[in-house]
Amino acid sequence: MTGHALPERWATDKDSVERDLFKLVLTIVELVRQLMERQAIRRVDEGDLTDEQVEELGTALMRLERAMTHLREQFDLTPEDLNLDLGPLGTLLE
Repeated sequence: MTGHALPERWATDKDSVERDLFKLVLTIVELVRQLMERQAIRRVDEGDLTDEQVEELGTALMRLERAMTHLREQFDLTPEDLNLDLGPLGTLLE
């Protein structure tokens, strides 16, 4: 197997690669966060949780959202930057 050099048109600078990787990781975390939020709302609506559990869950979700905002700001990303376009399927996030 012979090694091939990357085409010159590829941007492989450290900052670009790091930002793109961080963007992908944050997109996955945001998807999981939204799924957890929907699950929590469903459980609250069904009455599966005590008042204390509802309070703890709400606090945890707020902290996670705050952490996501902080991390996005570190790499100058907007919520829209994390919403991958899946072509004919639409976008990944709501």
